[in-house]
Amino acid sequence: MPDFPNEWITTQEAAELTGYHTVHIRRLIKDGHVKGKKFGRDWLLLRSSVLAYAEKMTRLGTSKHDPTRAWADNPPGS
Repeated sequence: MPDFPNEWITTQEAAELTGYHTVHIRRLIKDGHVKGKKFGRDWLLLRSSVLAYAEKMTRLGTSKHDPTRAWADNPPGS
């Protein structure tokens, strides 16, 4: 992982960058959708990971709410 100061952002900065709530940002870390590291009590996220996730959600549009999309991305038995 790159260790440049501007590559790591706080959950608050990630929320401002994406428009998501900080609680949602922490859930994305927990679920492994974005890369984050805990420093003391604070989380820092890899900026490129946050931007990639936000871009993917924008690209998916309303289909991100389609319950069959998860199966299309990862079919059972694959």
